[in-house]
Amino acid sequence: MKPFSFEVLKTCAQTGARLGVLHTPHGDVHTPVYMPVGTAATVKAMTPRELIEIGAEIMLSNTYHLHLRPGEDLVAEAGGLHRFMAWPRPILTDSGGFQVFSLAGIRKIREDGVTFQSHLDGSRRFLSPEKSMEIQRALGSDIVMAFDVCTAYPCDHRTAEDAMHRTHRWAQRCLQSPLAPGQALFGIVQGAFFRDLRIQSAQTLAQMDFPGYGIGGLSVGEPKALMYEMLEAIMPHMPQAKPRYLMGVGSPDCLIEGVMRGVDMFDCVLATRIARNGTCFTTNGRLVIKNARYARDFGPIDDECDCYACRNFSRAYIRHLFKTGEITGARLASIHNLRFLLRLMENVRQAIAQDSLPQLRARFYERYDMSRNF
Repeated sequence: MKPFSFEVLKTCAQTGARLGVLHTPHGDVHTPVYMPVGTAATVKAMTPRELIEIGAEIMLSNTYHLHLRPGEDLVAEAGGLHRFMAWPRPILTDSGGFQVFSLAGIRKIREDGVTFQSHLDGSRRFLSPEKSMEIQRALGSDIVMAFDVCTAYPCDHRTAEDAMHRTHRWAQRCLQSPLAPGQALFGIVQGAFFRDLRIQSAQTLAQMDFPGYGIGGLSVGEPKALMYEMLEAIMPHMPQAKPRYLMGVGSPDCLIEGVMRGVDMFDCVLATRIARNGTCFTTNGRLVIKNARYARDFGPIDDECDCYACRNFSRAYIRHLFKTGEITGARLASIHNLRFLLRLMENVRQAIAQDSLPQLRARFYERYDMSRNF
């Protein structure tokens, strides 16, 4: 089985943005990359064939949700997550740490792990670093994330420091847990919104020598400027030869700004979530397709998009589908939003290769209406 590795092919002389390739057992991934999110072993409203057609090279699935339903044992019996969902390309699985964080009212964090109630049936469950690794081993993903402790925004320094130290201790326990052949374990930098903690976390995890590093606990309600400040604080302390994954971030402007600050990987449910409500990404900013102004608009969602929806259907038609409750509307909007982000990242990679990333960023903001941003 092909082992995991990462190559930095080029570093932007003007910004420090990186052009690279992730080598995984299920194929190569060109970075910087946006990863569509398939929480429960499917990207909502999309088939694997459609994901491949729009250029997705890797997708994300979630340990917490798959553990609850259908269960990792069933997935393993089916031949692993790739075979279960008929996705031939790489998969990254989140550890479940963020989902446990989001269950604030029905979970209790201790040193050995987290006791929580299932959001499905209220049953008591337990998730620990070892259990998270066991589930992800059974799922058979290519990239496995360490089990961490995520803090809310805002929080005090003491709370953030305690969560960071526990994240580091849990990272060591994850490193000591067996993985499936070919799997790569990423550590996760925490530290909330305190520069000293973020730097300390980056330095501590770098010493553990993970194959890659997630940056967690951002995009949890803080101003974007503060997220960018934290990225700038930690990047000098992140290993240069390892991939950097900004977790849960996926609006167009944040993708560009993250790449400018040295991030290689992104994921977010935003693209498909807003699509199901009739909201679309465009070159000019947010477009709500259900608005009455599009009832007789026979142009595509975005004149510059090459997706199936934009090549074949009008705003008027897609609006009609939403107004009549037809699920094809949500499917077409999902195809468009995902292709928009994947195409954006293709353009970003090309710009890095041509040393023109600042110019791409300037052109983006000239046209993109930030007053209607996400």
